[in-house]
Amino acid sequence: MPTIHLTTVIHAPLERVFDLSRSITLHKKSMEHTKEEPIKGRTTGLITKGESVTWQARHLGKLRQLTTKITAMDMNRHFCDEMEAGDFTFMKHDHYFKEIGNGTVMIDMMEFGTPYGWIGRMVERFYLVKYMTQLLCHRNDTIKDYAETDKWRVILD
Repeated sequence: MPTIHLTTVIHAPLERVFDLSRSITLHKKSMEHTKEEPIKGRTTGLITKGESVTWQARHLGKLRQLTTKITAMDMNRHFCDEMEAGDFTFMKHDHYFKEIGNGTVMIDMMEFGTPYGWIGRMVERFYLVKYMTQLLCHRNDTIKDYAETDKWRVILD
């Protein structure tokens, strides 16, 4: 089972980074290249514990849907989204936040699994880990860009 661990330093207040990280609008902006759209559940605003969202996007040449639910939330410290339906056998994404002197450290821990036995494990190892890491890095770069500039006001005001 692959695990992706990313650490991003963002020079912005903790509360702003936390809220941008759970913004449906900003997530959609960060995934414009995949034409990702929220189609069911929470489709705007800030997602919170107990809520789910179904995303539809084009990944790996195919239109796909992924439904995730926020299964845990400790305001401004942590939240976790887990797959309820989608192409993975499971997916869990923990988001951790820690205030530092000049901003916020954001830590992502994502685990996922694929079907199709050993073939699925080969796809994970030789392709999917890199693909998913790039998606998360792009998303984090977008959060950082919005949090560190006045762009955040368009999302959170």
